[in-house]
Amino acid sequence: MIPRKFEPVLFGLVLSGLMSLLVSGISTFHATGFVPGFLMLWAGSWLMAWLFAFPTVLLVAPVARRVVRGLLRPEA
Repeated sequence: MIPRKFEPVLFGLVLSGLMSLLVSGISTFHATGFVPGFLMLWAGSWLMAWLFAFPTVLLVAPVARRVVRGLLRPEA
């Protein structure tokens, strides 16, 4: 098992992987349709997207958390 101190990084890895997989699949399909070799095009697009998405999630997540906290009303 992985130590809990790595939870934020592991969360970012999983979140960025799943989101980039979904978005790159939709974008690739929109640009090419279901053509021969679609899965290879999608895989290449996904890996390139994930390369940028993972570090972006790690950098942006703390900012997003602060913004969300600022939008919430304090509990009574």
